[in-house]
Amino acid sequence: MSFMRFLGGHPAAGASVSQPLPIDNETEAVRRIVARLESLPPEKARLLAGMAYVLARAANADMEITDVEMQAIESVLVESGLDQSQAVLVAEMAKLQERTAGGTSDYLVTREFREDSSPDQRLMLLRACFQVAAADGAIGAMESATLDEIASELDVEREQATAVRAQFADMFSARLNFRPKG
Repeated sequence: MSFMRFLGGHPAAGASVSQPLPIDNETEAVRRIVARLESLPPEKARLLAGMAYVLARAANADMEITDVEMQAIESVLVESGLDQSQAVLVAEMAKLQERTAGGTSDYLVTREFREDSSPDQRLMLLRACFQVAAADGAIGAMESATLDEIASELDVEREQATAVRAQFADMFSARLNFRPKG
């Protein structure tokens, strides 16, 4: 079964029903994570899988996912309803998928999360992305740019995104480099 069918969606206009969609359009990354969460209701599993992938995207923005960032992802997943072992598994799957399927999948997965979630859930995810990016002590320029992309793709209102960013203002590496010595 294709991921689009799993979501209850339909192929794009003009697409042949008998021909499979390209893997990127099915967001293979989320489908693999969802398969690991079979014990959960499908809607919740899909939402958690998308969340985990977007968190891994935030962690990998600087091309490295550290142990402390993985612990932050796991913590967010536990707070969202997974037990610790499920959170570890989902975080590891998301990490692997982000490293192997990033790029186009990043946008597709984030867009699907936006479509399946409430504004409060999207804002919570953005805040969690900032927490993950800041977990190693600083938010670098590449991480900052990725966080802005995620906020935009989630359709988080500009005022809300700015408020979340302000909560982490002391973590931006440019600011850390220009602190007065004293």
